Amino acid sequence: MSEAAFKSGFVSIIGMPNAGKSTLYNALLGEKLAIVNSKAQTTRHRIFGIKNGPGHQIVFSDTPGILRQTSYGMHERMMKFVKESLDDSDVLVLLIDINGKDFSEEIQDKFERSKAKKIVVLNKIDKVHQQKLEEKLVWLKKTFIGDVYLAISAQEKFQIDVLEKYLIDFLPEHPAYYPEDQLTDKTERFFVNEIIRNNVLKLYDEEVPYSVEIVTLLFKEEPKIIRLSCEIIVERDSQKPIIIGKKGQSIKKLGIESRKELELFFQKQVYMELFVKVREDWRNNKKMLDQFGYESE
Repeated sequence: MSEAAFKSGFVSIIGMPNAGKSTLYNALLGEKLAIVNSKAQTTRHRIFGIKNGPGHQIVFSDTPGILRQTSYGMHERMMKFVKESLDDSDVLVLLIDINGKDFSEEIQDKFERSKAKKIVVLNKIDKVHQQKLEEKLVWLKKTFIGDVYLAISAQEKFQIDVLEKYLIDFLPEHPAYYPEDQLTDKTERFFVNEIIRNNVLKLYDEEVPYSVEIVTLLFKEEPKIIRLSCEIIVERDSQKPIIIGKKGQSIKKLGIESRKELELFFQKQVYMELFVKVREDWRNNKKMLDQFGYESE
């Protein structure tokens, strides 16, 4: 009896903001690679996470939430990541919040015309009663064209194993795309930036978190410690004192909370310096967007 062929492919999770994409991505991977926050636009980049199993390799892709309107050049770059995932994935997971509102017709059309295998997933079912769940499943099957329909709770990890089985079944026969010991396509600096940015989202209100970008200028790993020097980029002079806070208390708290998470992530002591820099209107500056990883064509 011949040995089963190895399977490998790209799986993209797409959906509207706050559908739970990053929570699902982390649950499927078994690692916290994507930042999770209740605020919209938490995910800005396309992040590959690699999971190996017996006879297969899944390359998961977490994508930004679908925006109906793009107010900045940064938003246009973020939507480019979503469209790329629709074009080059072997399996697409369309994630729908059971309490969510309207879906983007443009993305729905692209999803349904994709040649990839399609799984339509209803998320956050732990938040509703059985009757509403049954009604939503009927609506889901009438509204979206897919190969499989599934109801899950990413937060509670309910039905995640069932979803993963479908993903493996749908993978094409192909050699592994990445070495077995590689977990992601992103660098250590990227995850430093994301962890700090997630704490900015947690600790600051209104428009400020959405105007912030993080740049790691120094990442020096020693046997017992990692030394970091990071810039917090804001768009306006008026935002700088908000980040710093009265007598430096806000940036101090940001540093403490970020360092805790970084030490858990890297399993090593972290020493970190934070600085605030103003880069006027960076979200519309093509060179800065390229520099910050929002690659253009």
